[in-house]
Amino acid sequence: MLWLHYLSWFFGGAFLTNVIPHFVSGVMGRAFQSPFAKPPGEGLSSSTVNVLWGFFNLVVGYVLVCRVGDFDLHSTVDVAVLGLGALLLALAMARRFGRFHGGNVAVDE
Repeated sequence: MLWLHYLSWFFGGAFLTNVIPHFVSGVMGRAFQSPFAKPPGEGLSSSTVNVLWGFFNLVVGYVLVCRVGDFDLHSTVDVAVLGLGALLLALAMARRFGRFHGGNVAVDE
């Protein structure tokens, strides 16, 4: 069932990408949106909550990538699947959080 491994690695890439904004914001002492805020995903959560949420995402990402199947960094397909999960979540987060942080500004041509 190789497709289950690919699915796991795809979501592993997404979880590993989600570590970045939460963990970094938390370590910097900044509040950031999280699923635990009110309203969820829009309100701000404390830096401590974000460090914990980022670390949880790291653990889940590790399990999905390193403990399911035989992920091989030398395999282009394996890395592409993980990278696609990371890229798609990163683009979705850029659009979603860009509303709150001014990142969705249209460039005049």
